[in-house]
Amino acid sequence: MIVMQDAAVTSIYRTPAGRDSVRQWCEQQLSAWPIQHDRHVICAQGEDTHVVTAGAGPVTVVFVAGDRFSTAAYLPLLTALAQRYRVVAADIPGQPGLSSGEAGVAGGGLTWYGSWLGEVVQEATAGPVVVFGHSFGGAVALAANHSRIRGKVAVAPGGLCRLRVTPRVLLAFLSWLVRPRAASSLRLLRILSAPGRAPRAELVEWMTLVARHARPVSSDDLAPAAARRVPVVIASGDQDVFLPPDRLRSAAQQRSHVDADIIPDAGHLVTDEYPDKLAALVGRLVN
Repeated sequence: MIVMQDAAVTSIYRTPAGRDSVRQWCEQQLSAWPIQHDRHVICAQGEDTHVVTAGAGPVTVVFVAGDRFSTAAYLPLLTALAQRYRVVAADIPGQPGLSSGEAGVAGGGLTWYGSWLGEVVQEATAGPVVVFGHSFGGAVALAANHSRIRGKVAVAPGGLCRLRVTPRVLLAFLSWLVRPRAASSLRLLRILSAPGRAPRAELVEWMTLVARHARPVSSDDLAPAAARRVPVVIASGDQDVFLPPDRLRSAAQQRSHVDADIIPDAGHLVTDEYPDKLAALVGRLVN
């Protein structure tokens, strides 16, 4: 789904105050994060890109958030990664978070985002890296090309195939957009989670802020084939509402020539449900 923006719209945020509220939430979450880390801004594809670095180790993992999410919304997963590796996590320009909030920065779709991630690798890392993305971030990781990328982990990735959007998901999504309250955010997050899972309160706060203050600016176009073939690990939950296991496995085999790891009792928010299992996937590419 590609959401078009009016030519006069220059920001994904409805108001400057709303932008400040989203940024403040991210900064508060990162400030309270017990993992030692650094934060700085680089320029990639001409856009200000906020980068968080944490952890240490012989391998660097470059993490990319999903659609409408930011680095600060993934702290359980980033903690698991930082306990094993050096992590560089970048907020995507044109998405809510601490990077550039300019609307329409990615007129070239996933080709643009793939080039953007390549520049993040170039500017924010040294030596070989593994790129790791969730949802839309998984599509960006699959689209990225850089000579120092040694492997890719794509969790519940877009970009491999069209996502399944059931009437139940669509209704919850529209309710969240039209009535941005904690109750509608919680309802949507429960659908994105495995049955019986309770979403973190922080995610409910985040989703409510995003619905109130950010315009929808997303794309689900298919990822272009990477020019350089590198090892790829694809994983998803068996309860993912967007990517039924059979659909994901078929797409992974056709486009990436790998099978998909299906994680039991996990939904689209597998990043919150099983962060340690996902962090361990990087080991397949570096051991």
